[in-house]
Amino acid sequence: MGSEGPSGVTVHVTGFKKFHGVSENPTETIVSNLKEYMKKKGPPKGLVLGSCTVLETAGQGALAQLYKILESAVAKLDEEPSNAGRQVIWLHFGVNSGAARFALENQAVNEATFRCPDELGWKPQRVPIIPADGGITRTRETSLPVNDISKALAKMGYGVIPSDDAGRFVCNYVYYHSLRFAEQNGIKSLFVHVPLFVTIDEETQMQFVASLLEVLASLN
Repeated sequence: MGSEGPSGVTVHVTGFKKFHGVSENPTETIVSNLKEYMKKKGPPKGLVLGSCTVLETAGQGALAQLYKILESAVAKLDEEPSNAGRQVIWLHFGVNSGAARFALENQAVNEATFRCPDELGWKPQRVPIIPADGGITRTRETSLPVNDISKALAKMGYGVIPSDDAGRFVCNYVYYHSLRFAEQNGIKSLFVHVPLFVTIDEETQMQFVASLLEVLASLN
């Protein structure tokens, strides 16, 4: 962070709608309610909560929506001189229905191998997400300090782990595109897997997200 312009961070958030086997996606609820929740709680110093978007749980067919929101965040940053020096972070949430803890994903892999069709009926197998990037073993890593963020959240009492495997389904697909976009535009991206609400209740998950925003603000 340079000495010119205000320090601070703007965080844009996404979640997903329902998909095969998960009729109620907790990330849809979290992202839909986050602005109101943070308004009541009060945002961390230096942090602005930007857009909160619920994405279709789809890969290729939902790319237009994904890039529209990614590009709008960068456009707003360029339009407003008051944003000079602010960091932008994309924070993506997805559900892992078998998980008992939160997982902060270090990386995404350039491979789409969907175990079931996405919500638009696409079921790729061993396909590179971005062919121009090379083969399906190519990875992209977040520039955020995942281990440090995980430790800070664990100290707050949350069950949270760093992870190197975001799967090969839509979560990984979106994260790979987001990491590539972030690298090209000088911003940051992080994907977080959350459990179902029957495993960790809604209020605790909202508190976790608020705490995560607090940690992200403190990195600035």
